Formats: sequence, C-alpha cells, structure tokens
Amino acid sequence: MAFGIFIHRSDSIYDDIPSERYQFPKQYLSRAQQCEGDWIVYLEPSKVKETKGYFAVAMVQEIIPDPRKPDMFLAVIEPGTYLDFGDPVSFRDENSIVEKGLLNDQGKISGRAQAAVRTLSAEDFARIVERGLGRDEDILPRVGDTMQMPGFQDAQTPFQHMPARERVNQLTNRAVRDRNFRKNVLRAYGERCAITGLRLINGGGRAEVEAAHIRPVEHDGPDIVSNGIALSGTAHWMFDRGLVGLADDLTILVSRQSNDIEAVTSMINSSGKTLVPDRLANRPRTEFVTWHRENCFKQ
Repeated sequence: MAFGIFIHRSDSIYDDIPSERYQFPKQYLSRAQQCEGDWIVYLEPSKVKETKGYFAVAMVQEIIPDPRKPDMFLAVIEPGTYLDFGDPVSFRDENSIVEKGLLNDQGKISGRAQAAVRTLSAEDFARIVERGLGRDEDILPRVGDTMQMPGFQDAQTPFQHMPARERVNQLTNRAVRDRNFRKNVLRAYGERCAITGLRLINGGGRAEVEAAHIRPVEHDGPDIVSNGIALSGTAHWMFDRGLVGLADDLTILVSRQSNDIEAVTSMINSSGKTLVPDRLANRPRTEFVTWHRENCFKQ
C-alpha cells in the first residue's frame, strides 16, 4: 500500500465524483493499484482558474475495471472517508513546492508532476494533510462552544509534525471532519444563510451561521460541500426537523405541519429559492435534496 496523488478538475472529461469514484486510463493502473487500501490526496491542477491546489483526501477501497468503458478503470472510494481540506494547500509555498518528491537531483520539478496518478511519500502526505487540516480557531461552530474556565484547561496536544500514519487517525476523527466541513460550507456560501439570506457576524468576528448536512452523517451522508448548506440557527433547527425542505429546483418548501406557516414563510429570502454557491460543484446535489425531502421533510 502507498499514499498517492489523484489529479482532478471539476470540468474533467472523466467520469469522476471525487467522494465516490475516480476514473482513469489503463496507463495509470499499476500506480493506482499501489494506492489500493490506502489514502490519496486530490490535486486540482495549477492551470485551473483559481485552483484549489491539494484540496481533499480519501481512501481507495478498491480498483476495478470500469464496466461501462473498455480500457478504463475506477478507483472506488471507501464510503465516509472523503474529506475536503478546510484550508486547501497551494502547490507552491514561499520557498519551493509542497510535494518534495517531485524534485529531481538538481532541485527542479521533474516530469512526474504531469502524471495524473502518482504515489506520494509519507513525508509529503503528512505535510500536505497538516496544512490542509489547518487550525481550529479560524471558524468555530456556535453549537457546543463553551467558556474556558481557569483551572480546568487541559494542555492541547501538539498538532504539527505528526507522522503520516498518525495523520490518518485524524482523518477519521469526527471533530476534525466537522471542523473542516464547516469551514468549506461557510466559505462556499459566503457565511450567509441559504434560506433567510442573512449574513450575521457576532462581536468576535465569527459568523452566526452553521453548516448543516442535507443527508445526515448518521444516515450515510458524506462530508462534502454538495451535501451541505449554510443555515442560521433557527433555519437549521427547522431543516433538521423537517419543517422546511427543498424541491429539486431548490425552491424552499414549508411543511403544512408547522404551527405557524406564515411566520416560517416570512423568514424565507425574497426569491423563495435556496441561495447557492457560485461554483456549480458546491451546490446541493439532487440526490441529497431528494433524500431529505423523502425522509425528513414533513409534507
């Protein structure tokens, strides 16, 4: 097993859904097979406008032939492992490139950088993940925030410079995943509630908005932006309890079981539709919206 890099762009000609599968031609088969059962980092190429660089990690469950296309293969992603970095990592930093394994003996970038699928050293993997997970003080959830009381503070375990296999343990940690999910959803929605349209910032400079899963994690909902929506506390509460929902065209629905339909309706932004991110890949996917409507929304 080995760590790896999979290059992906949202307008790819390949049949990719990064959280579910990665399609590639036969020429990369042997490299992809080395990553089977291990973690890979997704990289958006630098030629993409406003590239995210290294933007996510996932575990490769298995490599299989693509049943729909001869000479093409699929890297099937282990469900629940995909995670967008809260802080996407640039290909270059101030001094050099982050992926040191691409440098040749002269310190120049080698031809390996052009390979869409390639193995990744443990040191490079740990470095990229360290930067991608970032810090937890940038955007903190309002739910569960507690005041730090003198005399009851445990020393925080150092976050930097962990070996690669210890980094892997972080990637499945629920608190780490929630923090990164929140960062990405709030960034995508401009820290604005998608239902009310309000963008409220508290006295500490933090957004008074929460990141909600459309299909909850406990019902196999993935930690991806297209399964997320930014909501104010009240809108989040109503969404989770099925008092509001979304049509497939993202029109906001109000349950007839609400005890004050008029008041709920008055909270909705004037367009009557969900306010969505500019980037198409970040908008709610129909399959998650449909799941919520059929399983949570109270008709």
